[in-house]
Amino acid sequence: MAKTEKILSRIEELKSQTGVPRTLFAVCPNSLSVIKASFRAAKRNNAPIKFAATLNQIDSDKGYVGITQKEFTKLLADEARSVNFNGPYIVAIDHGGPWLKDKQSQEKWNLEKAMNGVKKSFEDAIEANYDLIHVDPTVDIFVPAGEIIDIRVVAQRTVELIKHSENFRRSHNYPPISYEVGTEEVHGGLADEDTFDTFIALLKNGLEKEGLSDVWPCFIVGKVGTDLHTTTFDKEVATTLTKKVRKFGSYIKGHYTDGVVNPGDYPLCGIGAANVGPEFTMSEYDALIELEQMEKGLYENDQIAVLSTMKQTLWNLVIGSNRWKKWLQPDEMDIPFENISTGRKEWLIKTGCRYIWQHPEALVARYRLYENLNRNGIDAEEVVLSRIERDMDKYFYAFNLVNLNDYLS
Repeated sequence: MAKTEKILSRIEELKSQTGVPRTLFAVCPNSLSVIKASFRAAKRNNAPIKFAATLNQIDSDKGYVGITQKEFTKLLADEARSVNFNGPYIVAIDHGGPWLKDKQSQEKWNLEKAMNGVKKSFEDAIEANYDLIHVDPTVDIFVPAGEIIDIRVVAQRTVELIKHSENFRRSHNYPPISYEVGTEEVHGGLADEDTFDTFIALLKNGLEKEGLSDVWPCFIVGKVGTDLHTTTFDKEVATTLTKKVRKFGSYIKGHYTDGVVNPGDYPLCGIGAANVGPEFTMSEYDALIELEQMEKGLYENDQIAVLSTMKQTLWNLVIGSNRWKKWLQPDEMDIPFENISTGRKEWLIKTGCRYIWQHPEALVARYRLYENLNRNGIDAEEVVLSRIERDMDKYFYAFNLVNLNDYLS
């Protein structure tokens, strides 16, 4: 049995014994600080943690975090050792599918090239000892605007990618891995129950035809009321979807859990796991701005020679990257950045920082900021990590994960 299924099985067993439901907490590792904070928070809460890395973040070309899959798993092991974290952690690909890597969509790769690129990424992840792959072929840049990709195509490509992964894994004698399928996005076609049911049936039949009846996803992503701009988890929809997939042995996976107002409802509705990502980029940004204010105070008292200009550097880099355009709403598409409302500009910068944390100018600004404060007796990195950890802690508590490691062997 793969690691993820073992943990889920144990959680189910504990629920039958104690009545306490649990939801696994998945962090999107969009910066080195988030990775470090994750293990510190998991250690303090004595709980397992999952890392769900998109191919934009971590891939064979290093992604915007600046590391390959193999470097990622080595880094995780190093960080776990640094805090003596001995509990289980899950390493996963998040949203692995054609054109979900920005480079593929921007350069308009054809289907064959895009699918081959994803397959290579999956192979590298398996070689790096990842535990789970989210297979998500729900985007097709060649589908006409306003149309939704055919759910039969989604199912066929899902089967193709799982088959390739399993053939590669088995031929190289790598240990079993877990799978996650589906998407919460409307373009993926799983946003209504009828299509959801059709997808499940097509996937089951497709895997059986390929001789993979022993392979089934432990997670199926469901649209449970949350997306990039909403923060209310829909308990009724989540409960309905959970009942649908539990009979197949799967759990619903929640995405866009960032800032959700009712996280305690996730385990109550039987949600198997939930992803949080951009929220921690914002936590990191807020901590750096807090530090910069401290730095300015010290500068005014002649205790610092040169300011880091942290905020200005981050804003310049995010705006210059044009990655913020990916998250524009329809009514903002033709508006220059400076004319976007103040609140929205702040949001676009904060969430866009994850793309530029590793830019040389950002690294220099952070180094100068940290050094300026460290010389004045302030542990700058500790302030940043503590802020991120604080925002992680609420999920460990809401998902009933505190001290779960005591019951996992």
